[in-house]
Amino acid sequence: MRFFEPAGRWASVRRSSHGLSSARLRGRGRPGLGLRLRLRLRLRTQVLLLQCAVVAVTLATAFGAFAYSNEHRLVHEYQLRALAVARTVAAQPAVRRGAAQYSAANTRPGGGAASTPRGTLAAGPVQTAAEAARTRTGSLFVVVTDDRGIRLAHPERSQLGRVVSTDPSGALSGHEVLARDRAHLGDEVVAKVPVYAPGSHRVVGEANAGVAVSDVRAQLVRVLLGGLGWLVVALLLGVGASALLARRWKRLTLGLEPEELAGLVQEQEAVLHGIGEGVLAVDNGGTVTVVNDEARRLLATPARPGRPLDSLGLTPRVLDTIRTPVGGPVMAAVGERVLVLSARAVERGGQDLGTLLTVQDRTDVESLTRQLDAVQAMSSALRAQRHEFANRLHVISALVHGGHLAETTEYIGTLLGTGPLGEALPGVDAVRDSYVRAFLAAKAAQARESGVTLVIGEATWADGTVTAPVDVTTVFGNLVDNAIDAARQGARSPALVEVELMTEGTTLLITVADNGDGVPREPGGAAFDDVFREGMSTKDHTSAVGGRGIGLALARQIARARGGDVHLAERGGPPPGPSGPDAGPDAGCGAPPGPDDSGPDDTGPGDAGPDDSGAEQGRVSGGAVFVARLPGVMESGVTGSGAVGPGAEDEDEDGQTDDRT
Repeated sequence: MRFFEPAGRWASVRRSSHGLSSARLRGRGRPGLGLRLRLRLRLRTQVLLLQCAVVAVTLATAFGAFAYSNEHRLVHEYQLRALAVARTVAAQPAVRRGAAQYSAANTRPGGGAASTPRGTLAAGPVQTAAEAARTRTGSLFVVVTDDRGIRLAHPERSQLGRVVSTDPSGALSGHEVLARDRAHLGDEVVAKVPVYAPGSHRVVGEANAGVAVSDVRAQLVRVLLGGLGWLVVALLLGVGASALLARRWKRLTLGLEPEELAGLVQEQEAVLHGIGEGVLAVDNGGTVTVVNDEARRLLATPARPGRPLDSLGLTPRVLDTIRTPVGGPVMAAVGERVLVLSARAVERGGQDLGTLLTVQDRTDVESLTRQLDAVQAMSSALRAQRHEFANRLHVISALVHGGHLAETTEYIGTLLGTGPLGEALPGVDAVRDSYVRAFLAAKAAQARESGVTLVIGEATWADGTVTAPVDVTTVFGNLVDNAIDAARQGARSPALVEVELMTEGTTLLITVADNGDGVPREPGGAAFDDVFREGMSTKDHTSAVGGRGIGLALARQIARARGGDVHLAERGGPPPGPSGPDAGPDAGCGAPPGPDDSGPDDTGPGDAGPDDSGAEQGRVSGGAVFVARLPGVMESGVTGSGAVGPGAEDEDEDGQTDDRT
């Protein structure tokens, strides 16, 4: 798989490409015959014709080499056959005696074969033996000469007593000669051997045997006709293989022409590297086929086309999304980034082409969402305080108009000490950073709206200022939000959440506990770390874009990126028996609700006191307890006169002191 798009897209690309080509041709005038022919022949047809031509030329060349080698082979075979005939004739006693007699007669004046009548030579034993051998072997001729090259035997009587038309010196010198000559009988394949005198090695003549070249060619034609049948079979196989290759080419290129493929490649490069989303495509074998730079950046992987999916180092959440695409968006945390993944299976013509994954970065959106949640929570708290403050102003107005000055003075003093203008959240004075204090106040207001009381633990001590507020609120907010939901949905009453903040140099330690029903165990007893797995959530996944189960995983990744960690210290569990409003504080929690549980209209002198704060009653228990360690997020506090903590006096810039109780 190269790049995935539905069949409709390919069709539209082809139509647009063809339309563009037609428009260009119309603009240039009527195309010529060569151009029309080139446009008419598609690439696969051109490739098929080219392959067929290559196959034909190759087979023709091979057939020519086959014919050439067979011709030489047949010529040599016929020469050897003529050599055998010549040897047989030269070895016959009658031929040897006759050649020796005529050789000896050549020394006498008027003697020798040249002076012998043709009738005598024709009736002689040499002619008889030679003709018998020619007839028996089917040779073109069998000729015997004396030592001067004068014919003693020849198929034509008129040639007897004459000198041979070819050079006899080779055989007369005692050598066997294989040759291809042209004589008065035509082209011939000849073998010449010496004829020895009886009982000696003296050459007294030669014996020639020959075969017509036409016989050799006739045999060659028969051989080539047999090879031509195999040539046709090979040609048909080559054409068939070329046709199958062209068909496979069409299937692999999805029927697109080179100009269309080039346009798609350019479009793919422009789209893949021009969009702000990551794109990762894998084929049905799990091999990467397409990936852009944005996907490499967001997924933190050195992915390249051709690499297996398992070797990219992707998180289990991303791998599960690619292997089991659900079609909808899925939230995932990769490093410190929050991503929205969308995977879909790609098919064309009923064939599985693989999976296409798109990746969107929602890190900034999630950060802004957290900050907006904090702002909304603070706004809700301010609205509640404004309403409560308005009610108290009405009380003051009524007292003043009634002339109750003593009661008015007492009521105002009470408000200045314990009302909303004083400390709204008991124990928050142990936190120096104004950002965290405001965040705690906002979360306390959010908890009150959900019917949950948020209390600050006795061990809280944070004397530094926050240097990474986004990371702190992301981790802290996730833990507090989960605790509020758990306490609200739990069986224990009243619903409580306790937070503790401690600093250790530049490290911030966060502990969040609730008195909900704890973290449920999966069948078989799941490990504590399962709650940090992406997608692990007890809430409705359909109520949020991309699903739920990303908060704890993101919090842990942010903490670990700084060298810290987030872990589940206690899993907790539901109460053993029925619980409700009548169960009292002993129903499974260690602290009752604080003063924030009182309605805005029920506040008056003496409504809040130390026993109602919840911090004095012990630690909230029964539910889950999460602990987070964030190194490098605090700026160490100032010791001495500037120390902030319970029982210490914090001197303001104007020299006045603020008594922190």
